Amino acid sequence: MSADEKQMAAIEGLTRVESTAKEEMVGILAELTHAVYPHEDLYGEFCSIQSYIDCPPEKVFQYMADTRSLEEWTFSVRDFQPADEKDLYVGVDKIGERTKIYCKAVSNREALTVDYHCAWDQGEHLWMIYLNRIVSAELVLNKPGSVVFWQNCRHPFYNNNPFKDKAPNGRPWVGDFWDMFYAGHMVELKNLKTILEHRHKHNLPIGPHLVEEGS
Repeated sequence: MSADEKQMAAIEGLTRVESTAKEEMVGILAELTHAVYPHEDLYGEFCSIQSYIDCPPEKVFQYMADTRSLEEWTFSVRDFQPADEKDLYVGVDKIGERTKIYCKAVSNREALTVDYHCAWDQGEHLWMIYLNRIVSAELVLNKPGSVVFWQNCRHPFYNNNPFKDKAPNGRPWVGDFWDMFYAGHMVELKNLKTILEHRHKHNLPIGPHLVEEGS
């Protein structure tokens, strides 16, 4: 056994071909594959969704990197206006009735990532992070277009609102909707797909503000 393998063997809990027979691995995989999954497995710490979009990655990035595009493809975020901080917008999340939502897009054109940093009620701590990666469908599906991967993590604030003094009276907390994040975000991702595919197919300006801004 090489020195590297000895190092690996000293780490308990690994499942590798060196320590696990193929027959044992088949049993492990069978145990992890279910027809029905426990609620916590699906709606625990993470919420991951993805979709194919028949639109080039560069156009998908251009659209998503504009924070204001959220007014179009999300179910309830509307009326963005620039806030005091650079690149930060404040709008209304109508699913929370009179709820202010603060948001800014943190993007990387080279990596094709667009992360939305958001928060209800206040803009000092943007703790609701929506992570998005755009991948060329040519690479992963062998066809034109893009694949968008959208990841949410269950920040502790979803369970306990530390900014209750800033919340409108009687308004439910965003964390109350966590179990519906998968379904709700799938609806929104379908909106994103529908908008981008329509505009790309008809050679229309890709963003909601590009016509008046001449971009």
